[in-house]
Amino acid sequence: MSERVPLSFAALLRVLLIAMTMLTAGAAHADDEYLPPEQAFKFSARMADRQTVEVQFAIAPGYYMYRERFEFKAENASLQTPQLPEGKVKFDETFQKNVETYREVVRVIVPVEASGAFTLKVTSQGCADKGLCYAPMESVAELTPTAGLQPTGATLSNAPAPATEMGRIEAALKSGKLLAIVPLFLVLGLGLAFTPCVLPMVPILSSIIVGEGAQTTRKRAFLLSVVYSLGMALIYTALGVAAGLIGEGLAAALQKPAILIAFALLMAAFSLAMFDVYQMQMPAFIQARLVQASERQAAGKLAGVFVMGALSALIVGPCVAAPLAGALIYISQTRDVLVGGSALFAMAVGMSIPLLLVGVSAGTLLPRAGAWMVEVKRFFGVLMLAMALWMVSSLLPAQMQMLGWALLAGGYGAYLLWSRRAGWAAKACGLLFGVLGAVQLTGAATGASDPLAPLAKLRGNEAVHVEFRRVKSLAELDAALKQAQGKTVMFDFYADWCVSCKEMEKFTFTDPRVQEQLEKMVLLQADVTANNDDDKALLKRFRLFGPPGIIFFDREGREIPGGRVIGFQNAERFHTFLEQVNRI
Repeated sequence: MSERVPLSFAALLRVLLIAMTMLTAGAAHADDEYLPPEQAFKFSARMADRQTVEVQFAIAPGYYMYRERFEFKAENASLQTPQLPEGKVKFDETFQKNVETYREVVRVIVPVEASGAFTLKVTSQGCADKGLCYAPMESVAELTPTAGLQPTGATLSNAPAPATEMGRIEAALKSGKLLAIVPLFLVLGLGLAFTPCVLPMVPILSSIIVGEGAQTTRKRAFLLSVVYSLGMALIYTALGVAAGLIGEGLAAALQKPAILIAFALLMAAFSLAMFDVYQMQMPAFIQARLVQASERQAAGKLAGVFVMGALSALIVGPCVAAPLAGALIYISQTRDVLVGGSALFAMAVGMSIPLLLVGVSAGTLLPRAGAWMVEVKRFFGVLMLAMALWMVSSLLPAQMQMLGWALLAGGYGAYLLWSRRAGWAAKACGLLFGVLGAVQLTGAATGASDPLAPLAKLRGNEAVHVEFRRVKSLAELDAALKQAQGKTVMFDFYADWCVSCKEMEKFTFTDPRVQEQLEKMVLLQADVTANNDDDKALLKRFRLFGPPGIIFFDREGREIPGGRVIGFQNAERFHTFLEQVNRI
């Protein structure tokens, strides 16, 4: 429970005098200047899920509430520590100290354990900018635990909610038991290993192993994969903990054009090593600081691999999925770096399992000597260039992307076709790459808008994209929700650098069955690419650390309990989710 703010005698006397003035002054005069407290601070409370109460105060313009004056009690239920958002610090004349205050709206999450209906009592206090400080008021709500909607796009029903992914994540983190948290996040990380955000690390590591040359042993390949994975896992964990503690904007900061371009140039430079333009290794003076003189070359190589893994964490960092969102929210609310960091590290290790398998299998899958090794190295050099283009794709228009893919695929195809040493299999691959390059070039010439469907415009069957109404601020969102009363609302968070957002646009929102359900809703979207103050405020209101995230509101403009989709969801699951949302 929150502690009461200690009052000096003078401050207490002032509060009592103000309260007496309110009671004795003429009602007409009071109504002219100040709102009644129940109108200045509109109270509401609901069950967000079976174990969580969401308390909300809608604060009128010109009024504010004190963070430290909140108290929560319950009859027939057990409350745990309320999760109060951070407020704005101001010097208060009444209390003669710096205090945190809320304006516009404040939402408080209160964990609760209740077997049936219970009474929630909330004590709060607020003031008007004109100088009136209201007496503490008590707000009461009668609540009953309900199943509500299941989070993260799970199947919905009116029956008691079974354990869902987000439910398991929250329960495990709240337990604080590392023996339960670590295995769960390890498995969740393995599931994320096959997403578009993580898969690009496989060719990076493979090229590193190939770059070792024909004498690479399985033991050496596995060591390289462990060092690379450790670099990725440590930096990924550090970035996650920082995002949880800072609370906003880190994912967007990692997607600044300068960072993306720098990483793409690094990939391009790494590809040149695959073409034997030069040999990449740490400078001798750095190697000397790392290891004994006799181990300089090997340790220098390992240090470079570790750095490559650390830089690869920038690829994974901005991809927000349900496990990452759960860990970041836990860190931001509890400041428990040990539990939250352990969860993130376990998830990163899970994502690294395919990378470790690459190292284990290197001794049997990679060619050992001869011209094949040269060709394999060049193939991975092409993959590095593809990675560089993929990294900056969000900065380029669709036609430029298609032109880039055309040059890369067509150039490599031409090399294989005209190579004297290439066999029939290599020439067949060269023909395939040449066709792919020609298709992309055709798409660029015809003005197609999607590199994944370059011939769509030529065939006249471009996918019909969903039209959203853009929302730029909290005020615009509140106004849009008010206008939409009577209809269900879907509010989507999007960013140009968000891979999963673009996947949802191309593969999920374009599905005819999904579009049929979306036609029944009001569709709002916040583009948080710029990561400005309004973008941060929108994300913070819904406790999101970045896109993708989809919030659903009922016909009264209230967020549907558990009605959130975090991360990519295919058309089949999303259609099922929408069907049941539309029945509410």
